[in-house]
Amino acid sequence: MDRPFIFINSAMSADGKISTRQRKQVRISGSIDFDRMDELRATSDAVMVGIGTVLADDPSLTVKSAQRKAERKAKGFNENPMRVVIDSKARISLEADIFKKGEGERVVVVSSSAPSDNVEALSKQARIIVSGDTTVDLPNAMEQLHRLGIKSLMVEGGATLNWAMLSSGLVDEIYTFVGNVIIGGQTAPTLVDGDGFEDTSTLSLELISAEKMEQGILLKWKVLNFQ
Repeated sequence: MDRPFIFINSAMSADGKISTRQRKQVRISGSIDFDRMDELRATSDAVMVGIGTVLADDPSLTVKSAQRKAERKAKGFNENPMRVVIDSKARISLEADIFKKGEGERVVVVSSSAPSDNVEALSKQARIIVSGDTTVDLPNAMEQLHRLGIKSLMVEGGATLNWAMLSSGLVDEIYTFVGNVIIGGQTAPTLVDGDGFEDTSTLSLELISAEKMEQGILLKWKVLNFQ
């Protein structure tokens, strides 16, 4: 299968949470990690989130650094990478920040079961990719993104999308900043939620690097085969 190089980037608490049980964002990392994330966005062909993240956080997914935006323009690119939302039922609001802020191409990936009126309205704001019947067929969607010229794809969550991508064997590397806070909560989202693997079946990682950053640590992992 032809697909982009795909990596997950996320910040999580020392106990593995990415937000509170109310799905509210918590500042986990500092300015150095934010700048690192901005560099990753600026050097990726596309960034991708799930509809849950859009509904909870309403991110713009734009490059923040004026210098990095200028460098992208000088190379003939838009200021921002392509912004992709996985949204099986086309629930994203037309007023979402992803549509209102920053130049660049937007893509919404829906399933064929998405309401046609919603899809038609969204098509005026974004390129629509249809993949899968009731939920998005992620492997097929990644192939379609690759055909659009996407060679590197940054996944910014959330936990459900991370699970779906990892369990489908679609992730090459994972970068996690582990911050010096505890969030807790049985229902607070972790880096990877979803159904989870059963029995002794797990997904193995190989540690690429571990770097102390501010009051936390940045871990870079290569995703290996299922065990």
